[in-house]
Amino acid sequence: MSLFVNLTLNGLSFGVIYAAVALGLVLIWRATRVLNFAQGALATLTSYIAVSLFDRAINYWFAFAAALAAGLIIGALVERVFMRPLYGKPELNPVVVSIGLLILVESVVGAIWGSGDRGFYPAFSQIGIRVGHTYLDFSHFDVFILASVLVLMAAMLVLFRWTNLGLKMRASAFAPEVSRLVGVRVGRILTAGWALATFAGALAGLLVAPKVLLSPNMMDPILVYGFAAAVIGGLDSPLGSLVGGIATGLGISYIGGYLGSSMETTGAAVLVIVVLSIRPEGILSHPKARRV
Repeated sequence: MSLFVNLTLNGLSFGVIYAAVALGLVLIWRATRVLNFAQGALATLTSYIAVSLFDRAINYWFAFAAALAAGLIIGALVERVFMRPLYGKPELNPVVVSIGLLILVESVVGAIWGSGDRGFYPAFSQIGIRVGHTYLDFSHFDVFILASVLVLMAAMLVLFRWTNLGLKMRASAFAPEVSRLVGVRVGRILTAGWALATFAGALAGLLVAPKVLLSPNMMDPILVYGFAAAVIGGLDSPLGSLVGGIATGLGISYIGGYLGSSMETTGAAVLVIVVLSIRPEGILSHPKARRV
């Protein structure tokens, strides 16, 4: 029973990280119908920015906030410089560019900070919490991870449901031409969407870095599981990214704990296939009405 509990807690901790990555993918997909393969590399870049500030004895929380702010800025620049010229072009072009950005950013990170592995300071202790005479595989840092992602999800829910900016973002995603006709600056809204998506990815990078060794390719496996989470939850559903992330995290944790770590990637693929066989649009995505 203790193994099952620890695997559940570990899956929950990683699952919300996958959810943060999935949220970034969902935000960009909803706005532009582009799958951003560079999401993980941009998150890695912001993690290295935080490390550079740590090395200069900058306050932890200031460095944490600065890295998140860097994510906002980098996301906006990527949209304006690389993606905006591709709108209206063949749909494959932005995908190819995002893959190119993935390679470029990881190469730049390796050139600046080196390709070797290094540690990353956690915000809180990573020693398991003691309950009675039992130590759980769930630390104070894991509590921080869970709280951070839930706050992010709640903030996004408020943004999309009850703010003018969120309404404009939803309108721009589903009816950009109509939105332009009623005065919405769709270009600026898309820039804001990319900025928020990269912010979510940056948070995921900062949360996962203390749990793994920091390297230029650190986020590659996390991005794969983030894609799985986004597909399982539904690429049109921000809330689905949370459901998909937790489902993916728990599934991978159980498979790795009971069948071995070598089966985790295969297990994630099987989980995606099973869910899509039952719900092709994802768990929380709504099927599109067909015209007849």
